[in-house]
Amino acid sequence: MVSIKGGRKRLVTGVVSTVTAGLALGAFALSGTASGAAKTAEAAGADRHTKPTIVLEHGAFADGSSWNGVIADLRADGYPVVAAANPLRGPASDATALRTVLDHVKGPKILVGHSYGGNVISEAATNDPEVKALVYVAAFLPAPGETALELTNKYPGSTLPDALDPVTYQQADGTTATDLYIQQDRFRHQFAADVPAQQAALMAAEQRPIAQAALEEKATTAAWKTIPSWDIVTNQDLNIPAAVQRFMAERAHAHTTEVAASHSVAVSHPGLVADVIERAARTTVR
Repeated sequence: MVSIKGGRKRLVTGVVSTVTAGLALGAFALSGTASGAAKTAEAAGADRHTKPTIVLEHGAFADGSSWNGVIADLRADGYPVVAAANPLRGPASDATALRTVLDHVKGPKILVGHSYGGNVISEAATNDPEVKALVYVAAFLPAPGETALELTNKYPGSTLPDALDPVTYQQADGTTATDLYIQQDRFRHQFAADVPAQQAALMAAEQRPIAQAALEEKATTAAWKTIPSWDIVTNQDLNIPAAVQRFMAERAHAHTTEVAASHSVAVSHPGLVADVIERAARTTVR
């Protein structure tokens, strides 16, 4: 296990440090042609190896823009990137949605999940030979039969329940359901303590809710049992306690990097996250 106290800063020439959310869409548009472009280069003798596409799955209380800094670093290093939209309705249905993205992107892929996104990638990658590695970022690695809620409570330390803002509503079939937000005035402390206050305020306003039922839905598969995995453990995390993250990483025999960071490590330490993803790519795609 590698222990990092401050994630190194990456100097990226010709790339701005902050990327708009639209950049992820641009990466998606480019990813469809990346394979063809690589084949052309190979035919010309310019490049013998195609870099895998990095597919990023955000978690609860976030959206695709939470990967902006990571996307900038990966693209600067020549990786095609797709930041998928996670419906946050439940692991099974969210994995189905993610698989439509995986099916669209041809060639080898590295699948990355943050937080609850770990539940989703663990299911979506099952039996997909094109997913060469899984990277978990302050994420859940559930075993079949486990839920995100159960894992969160396995060890003490999460203060998320007291920070939640539940919204109950009536569905089309007449039943009720509950969506969970984080209270905006508590968002930075709970979710993004090491992110600048102004940026954290934007994240709080932009957060997407997760269905309460999603946190109570049992996992049915665990792709980390057969696909090599990497894990970034955040030891200042108030959502998923570090002890829980370490337990899951050790059980999965993941290549682990531990960092002094909040749950929003992809925002506060994008260079570190990109480095771990690229390490997984270099190790598994040759």
